[in-house]
Amino acid sequence: MRVGFIGLGVMGGPMALRLAGAGTPLVVWNRTPHRAEPLRAAGAEVAGDAAEVFARAEVVLLMLADEAALDAVLGRGGPAPAARFAGRTVVHMGTTSPEYSLALEAGIRAAGGRYVEAPVSGSRVPAEQGQLVAMLAGEGAAVETVRPLLAPMCRETFRCGAAPGALLMKLSVNLFLITLVTGLTEAFHFAERQGLDPRLFLDVLDAGPMASPVSRMKAPKLRERDFAVQAAALDVLKNSRLVAGAARGAGLASPLLDVCHALFEEAVGLGHGAEDMVAVLRAIEARTRSAA
Repeated sequence: MRVGFIGLGVMGGPMALRLAGAGTPLVVWNRTPHRAEPLRAAGAEVAGDAAEVFARAEVVLLMLADEAALDAVLGRGGPAPAARFAGRTVVHMGTTSPEYSLALEAGIRAAGGRYVEAPVSGSRVPAEQGQLVAMLAGEGAAVETVRPLLAPMCRETFRCGAAPGALLMKLSVNLFLITLVTGLTEAFHFAERQGLDPRLFLDVLDAGPMASPVSRMKAPKLRERDFAVQAAALDVLKNSRLVAGAARGAGLASPLLDVCHALFEEAVGLGHGAEDMVAVLRAIEARTRSAA
């Protein structure tokens, strides 16, 4: 089965490379052409446009930044989708609103295609290592077709019922991740500004019950002030908005998320949107300066 992959950014690039390295017959495309070159070197075929990917692949994985990117690539609203989707299984691996996913599913199914939600939990390093966790939702047979294809990228996959169950699960996970990393960052800032040795603080944290794979990945970045992107602050802000929107739609309070959302807005406003999510430290530091 030939697999298509569209969207070769911070996450999509390493994910597609995992597929190519596992020997998956792969045809790829990206709106920025140079991002496809590592895939070409790995043995994947590079298509000239998105339509060619759909023409040549039975299953097409989409790892695109947001709803606008999906609409642009898929040509939603025009005549192209009906021809592209017929007989294809379309796998939406990015993070969008649940409402958008349901509308996308309806359009694909109306065109004679099958649809699977498969958002993933993890950032660039787990993507490179094939250690992502995938949440899948959709019609049962379509999910079971897609599930084994994800094995080179994901250490575990979970069925989450019908769409938008997988995206709601991803938003739930993201809420915890956002508050967890923001809490770690504020604790680091507190310890550092109290005159403690940051390395000692992180060693103590790592030895205790609060240590986690996330803290072990993010703590060295805080210690070294390494803001090279694993999960960009701008993307975290986007995800925070999606979680907040889903919470408001269900009449739910999200007090911790709301505080984190404000901090990420400030970090992005200070020009750090392209940096890793630990750049929320910049917003906390700015508040400290303002309070001085």
